[in-house]
Amino acid sequence: LHALQHRGQEGAGIVSSTGDALISHRGLGLVADVFDEDIIRRLGGDSAIGHNRYSTTGRPELRNIQPLFADLAFGGLSIGHNGNLTNAMGLRTKLVQRGCIFRSTSDTEVIIHLMALSRGEDVTDRLVDALRQIEGAYSLVAMTKDTLIGVRDPHGVRPLVLGSLDGAYILASETVALDIIGAKRERDIAPGEMVVIRDGNLTSFKPFHPAAERFCIFAYIYFARPDSLVQSRSVYEARKAIGAELAREAPCDVEP
Repeated sequence: LHALQHRGQEGAGIVSSTGDALISHRGLGLVADVFDEDIIRRLGGDSAIGHNRYSTTGRPELRNIQPLFADLAFGGLSIGHNGNLTNAMGLRTKLVQRGCIFRSTSDTEVIIHLMALSRGEDVTDRLVDALRQIEGAYSLVAMTKDTLIGVRDPHGVRPLVLGSLDGAYILASETVALDIIGAKRERDIAPGEMVVIRDGNLTSFKPFHPAAERFCIFAYIYFARPDSLVQSRSVYEARKAIGAELAREAPCDVEP
């Protein structure tokens, strides 16, 4: 989360799993303001997901800080999401009419309610069912007490990378999150791909209809840290190439 602080400064959160329960801590402010050693020790467990908030939908309030979490029919669920769901308001209206009670104004909570109403047999089926009703951009991680899931939307608008450290898998928005803990970058999660990590094993699925790739160029221009690899390309080198192209397309006289 420290390495990814540039992706959001409004708030931060972590949900960890002990195998029996999910433990959460979220707060407004920078990572260093929200977490200290005592809080990290209290989180405990052997798996966790975290999130830095940069609001695009929903006010900068504590209730909107991710990861969001809820108890569903199959047990506890936590989700962290990067992106914008363009049909979230329409879905939210229909869900409220069906009796759903929202605790936040974040578009991410729509996914949780869609999963709660799904008739899928397990968390994977329910998440696929929910995301097939979603339009827009998302890279997300979801966690139950014994399962970690990562998924990108079929257009691959937002980045998601897979890493490993000492036999454990790691999912992150950028490779700098792997670098800071000495983890190995394995590969990018492909557009429309879902990876399910359980008992130390990773399974990959492509549960959505193929779509044209529409990766967000602002990952190279603005969002990502210069020392990250995004889509297997150096952000620093991409920015240099963009500057060189700008000089070719729009040259101007400058004083030495």
